[in-house]
Amino acid sequence: MVAEAEDTDDESYAIDCPVLVTERLVMRAPGEGDIAQLVELADNRHIAEMLARMPHPYGEAEGRAFLAMTKSRRAGIAYALTLAGTDTFVGCAGLNTTDRGLELGYWIGEPYWKKGYATEAAHALVDLAFQKTSIQVLHASTRVINPASRRVIHKCGFQYAGQGMLNSIVAGQVPVERYRLDRKTWTSLRNWVHF
Repeated sequence: MVAEAEDTDDESYAIDCPVLVTERLVMRAPGEGDIAQLVELADNRHIAEMLARMPHPYGEAEGRAFLAMTKSRRAGIAYALTLAGTDTFVGCAGLNTTDRGLELGYWIGEPYWKKGYATEAAHALVDLAFQKTSIQVLHASTRVINPASRRVIHKCGFQYAGQGMLNSIVAGQVPVERYRLDRKTWTSLRNWVHF
């Protein structure tokens, strides 16, 4: 289980969904024009098994349900990850509210694995979370069998916080590793990078 519980009563998780531009990505709100590419990439059992809320199979109805959920923003914010210059959809990332607090999440379509897109998007969202909210801790978790996601989390400065269980729509109850990044560590890492 998670090593310590977070007091989230007085923290505001409300974040607008500004367009974020990284070295290779344009991160923006998902829209109708993304549905075909979203369905093509998300209809992949290997991806769905690593996530809590992604169903499999994944068709147009699931894509439209996802778009409707992103517009409500009750559960956080979601971004379409697109390649700069081509607007090619490569995956999604977001900040979700959970019982532990604000949590980073992401997935990349299999044709775009091992290119560093998840790390690039995660860095942008970590910065957004700490710059636009008053949170003191940002959370992340990964299936214990997902070393690629663990590498992304480590590259963002998260520290191991314990184990837990996740209820995945596709895989059922699965063990996960939980990670946390506090504001002080994030500030130190951001200052260190600039030297």
